[in-house]
Amino acid sequence: MRNLKTVTVALALFATMSAFATKGKKATKATNLSGQIYEMLKDNRLNIEDSELTAEVRFIVTEKGELLVLSVETKDEIMEGFVKSRLNYKKVQLDNVAPGRVYEVPVRITA
Repeated sequence: MRNLKTVTVALALFATMSAFATKGKKATKATNLSGQIYEMLKDNRLNIEDSELTAEVRFIVTEKGELLVLSVETKDEIMEGFVKSRLNYKKVQLDNVAPGRVYEVPVRITA
């Protein structure tokens, strides 16, 4: 009787795991919003005195698919200007982005 319970539980786990293991589209950097932001910010010539700079960026996506930076919360003014210049009014290609919705993304640039 105990072996029957063990086998039943094992089959139930196997069925559950196989249901969640379906193949689906993986989000690539080209289709992911944060991946596109990464691509826009990756080539930089910032002179970083610390080992890294961090910022919290708030933005919306317009009807035309452009990023509109609302705020950049950081301690470094150079970082703020850099992020705004690289992201503001840049087009992104996404299907599932709600225009007008406020998004937040953390940004970290290391030396």
